[in-house]
Amino acid sequence: MKEKASDLKRKFLGLSDIHVRSHRALQTATFLCAPFLLLYATFRFFGIRVNFTSSLERGFYIVSQRSSANLVEFCLEGDAAATSLERGYRTPGGTCPDGGSPLLKPIAAVPGDEVEVTNYGVRVNGKLIPNSAAHFKDHRGRPLKPWPSGKYNVPTGELWVLSDFNSWSFDSRYFGPIPSSIVQHRLRPLWTFQTKVPEP
Repeated sequence: MKEKASDLKRKFLGLSDIHVRSHRALQTATFLCAPFLLLYATFRFFGIRVNFTSSLERGFYIVSQRSSANLVEFCLEGDAAATSLERGYRTPGGTCPDGGSPLLKPIAAVPGDEVEVTNYGVRVNGKLIPNSAAHFKDHRGRPLKPWPSGKYNVPTGELWVLSDFNSWSFDSRYFGPIPSSIVQHRLRPLWTFQTKVPEP
């Protein structure tokens, strides 16, 4: 009986030790994550967004009501949303309904503009946007389906978003116009730094 009692005691203490270690590990993880969560909450409160992608210059952007704020933050819908999340064009853990992060893109065309999609790039009111030609494969060799060539008049309630900074940007050259209703905010650069565009 004494031997059995001793075995039970060792088992109990062993379980207790695991519980203590798990509790300490959770406390440590919480302690380490707290500053990042606080910083994230502070940025969101002041309308600051951090761009880690190379579609635009990396850095800090801020929500703005200025008419010169030509960047929009939005959550993609449908197949484009699924593709962008699966392939890592957007990062997980964001605020979009699918759990991904919103996209941040420049406005290229607004209602009343004429957009022409060609093999050489996208023209808006006859002016070719630099670096706007679509690719048939992304920089990792995965297939892409460019938006059909042709002329499009932008109706009320739609926007075209295109990066002239990076020809590899996943934007309207692939998913076409977006509904203006999905735009969450307009932003402008706050502080950016030189960003190298990835090579094919």
